[in-house]
Amino acid sequence: MSDSSTSDPARHVPVMLRRCLDLLAPALAEPGGVSHAGGRGPVVVDATLGLGGHSEALLATFPSARLIAIDRDPAALKLSAERLAPFGDRATLVHAVYDELPEVLQRLDTPRVQGVLFDLGVSSMQLDEADRGFAYAQDAPLDMRMDQSEGISAAEVLNTYPPGELVRILRAYGEEKFARKIVDAVVRERAREPFTTSARLVELIRNALPQAAKRTGGNPAKRTFQALRIEVNGELAVLERAIPAAVASLAVGGRIAVLSYQSLEDRLVKQVFAAGAANTAPPGLPVVPERYQPRLKLLTRGAELPTEDEIAENRRAAPARLRGAQRIREDER
Repeated sequence: MSDSSTSDPARHVPVMLRRCLDLLAPALAEPGGVSHAGGRGPVVVDATLGLGGHSEALLATFPSARLIAIDRDPAALKLSAERLAPFGDRATLVHAVYDELPEVLQRLDTPRVQGVLFDLGVSSMQLDEADRGFAYAQDAPLDMRMDQSEGISAAEVLNTYPPGELVRILRAYGEEKFARKIVDAVVRERAREPFTTSARLVELIRNALPQAAKRTGGNPAKRTFQALRIEVNGELAVLERAIPAAVASLAVGGRIAVLSYQSLEDRLVKQVFAAGAANTAPPGLPVVPERYQPRLKLLTRGAELPTEDEIAENRRAAPARLRGAQRIREDER
């Protein structure tokens, strides 16, 4: 995420960067960090590479670390490859979706890693490239695919999904109270002419909502655009698989940090971390056997928020929520 209106990686401002580095440091700094096979230095995964701001800082801050960086967007990979080129073979960039982390690590013969970072949501580049259709503030084709080489676009979702399914998506993924009103208007309009651009959808939403609803909460199209983006990219389903997989990939002593930007993502991360940090023993046992002991230790008290100074510098940091956890024991075999 960034406050710039350009895809120039040099101007990319990573969100809560110092705090992310501090959370991961005990597992990545030498000496005294986690021990790793072969003595080749700790491995850190940036599961959401984007424009590479967090990855660049990780490599610069931890000189012995090796990076595996994942992104589903080929354009982001191309830009980040240039940014990370000075680090040579310390950085390995992979075109994949982040729930494919286990397969990526297996391919790279890296069974355990010492750190994992997720910076969820839409990257600055995707927001700032008008033709991607992510931003409701500018007219663009209604695409919203993070990987434009596959899947269906937001326009196809709007034009072809049954009304009931559209209502479900807007309510579940956008937490939109007026989902039924918006969908009724969409169904009427798409029968007249299929949707192709974002400006027409934004106008429809403005006209469909009651006056009172338009006076609070920012752009009234925000929730609908979020819902369509999550549906198009399968984001919550991917995240449900990705966070447990990332926790499972951590060596004992390894750490994970997750930045989320809306309540649905943050809730999911919170649930996975809380389950890992829980004692799962049946009640009443005088001594808790090892297999019931927590696997994770929480590193943040609830979700940490960006500072006012950071929000002033980088407006896209405002909704960020950061959670961290440390792996404290292996699963029972």
